[in-house]
Amino acid sequence: MTDTVAGTTTRTTTTADAARIATFAALIAVLGLPGSIALFGNAVPITLQTLGVMLAGAILGARRGALAVLTLLALVAAGLPLLAGGRGGLGVFVGPSAGYLVGFVAGAFVVGWLVERQRRVTFLGVLAAALAGGVGVVYAVGIPVQALLTGVPLPETAMLSLAFLPGDVLKALACAAVTAAVARAYPSALRRPGQEG
Repeated sequence: MTDTVAGTTTRTTTTADAARIATFAALIAVLGLPGSIALFGNAVPITLQTLGVMLAGAILGARRGALAVLTLLALVAAGLPLLAGGRGGLGVFVGPSAGYLVGFVAGAFVVGWLVERQRRVTFLGVLAAALAGGVGVVYAVGIPVQALLTGVPLPETAMLSLAFLPGDVLKALACAAVTAAVARAYPSALRRPGQEG
């Protein structure tokens, strides 16, 4: 649904959009239930929640995907223990994972933006989008912030973060498989610019 005001088009969020956003915020939270693993002394744990971030962007699109992540983070800020390992509260936004949480929002947006621009949603196209947004963008924001907050030099932090890469590539593969399957079975579930409401 769109509204036109003084010659400009503004986007509104319908009830159906809000339900989709809430559903994906819940999915990201559920993917935190298995917990987290800290490898090689890294202050930031490995979790499944990045998969939910990728799926939110790929299936909901840039704007709604980012809103799903922001919804989750608002609940976390309110104190709900929705991050992997049962973490919640304002403290997580000043801890070593803070940059990755901000990167989740940007990553979901970029994944969605890239998928929205594909003429036909394919496994390889979604995989490229998930790797660019769900891995590249998240790392680009998360690693420098982690280095800043932990006092560990940036090159060393980047090397420690390589432990995330194999799992994140697997998550990108899973995102591509799920999104391609959704596109085949229920193409109207994937929203594109101009398909508001």
